Amino acid sequence: MVVEQFDSIIKNSKNILLVSHINPDGDTLGSMCGLYSLIKDNYKKKCDMAAVSDVPVTYKFLPYSDEIKFIDEYDFSREYDVVVNLDVAALDRCGDAKILFNKAKNTVNIDHHETNPNYARINIVKPDASATAEVLVELALKFGWKISTESAICLYTGIMTDTGCFRFSNTTQKTMEYAGKLISYGAKPSDIYQKCYESNSKDLVLFQSYCVNKAEFLNGDKIAYTIVYKKDLEKFYNNGEDFTDGLTEKLRAIRTTEIAFVVKELNSTTSKISMRSKTKDIAQVCSAFGGGGHKLAAGAVIKAAPVKAVNLVLEEIKNKNLC
Repeated sequence: MVVEQFDSIIKNSKNILLVSHINPDGDTLGSMCGLYSLIKDNYKKKCDMAAVSDVPVTYKFLPYSDEIKFIDEYDFSREYDVVVNLDVAALDRCGDAKILFNKAKNTVNIDHHETNPNYARINIVKPDASATAEVLVELALKFGWKISTESAICLYTGIMTDTGCFRFSNTTQKTMEYAGKLISYGAKPSDIYQKCYESNSKDLVLFQSYCVNKAEFLNGDKIAYTIVYKKDLEKFYNNGEDFTDGLTEKLRAIRTTEIAFVVKELNSTTSKISMRSKTKDIAQVCSAFGGGGHKLAAGAVIKAAPVKAVNLVLEEIKNKNLC
């Protein structure tokens, strides 16, 4: 079976690379550091960990996060025994790390996005899981792996952040059971919550207030969006924090909002879209631009300047009769 193959590959591999997705969040980083910890504790092996974007300051409390190296530090001619992508919904979402992924003797794709095309040799993709970290907890329990306090902190962080602190509809009975197990292994919910959500810098709070203040509302306030220009970010000191993280959720939290999205300018011809909804399947909107994700949380990169990107997204929402 596929799952047993993964255990066998880890046992027999000397060189292992773990990869997170671009613009990393709590799930991809918690899953990467969590799997690093699980392999270290159970097989006495050290893995390499690659980030293709800056690791947000918020998540630098994660055990072993100081072992993460930026992708540019790696030798692209190297052939790993196995490369494991974690929470990477599509191969392009791991940037230049896909060079090492494609060179590897074995490739593994562990994820929970329903739009994942199963691009690896071994695919452990479970769309019914709340987070990739939840998939890892299931694997660890199945293999009888020891789950240390360090592993528990990382995996709990992944589950907590991807469920919106267990508020989102992807939270299931299994999610809560696994979270409870991680607590029994040493994860401290109040401590992890505080580090993730109550340790924001003043600059981040002021920046997000600025972005919300200039948001646009359409269709009887059912659609809410804001544009983040590079010049906006330059107005506020950025020391590695992802100032846009959580911004879409703030717009979705408005009572009348059914679809919320943030358009972030990457350069003069490219924009990053982050979408959230309470009930609408916005993954199909992002899929139209080569992106994807979940029904209520998805994203994409559009080859267009921000204003044009907004118009393209609005047109797609209209074409899909979502709002």
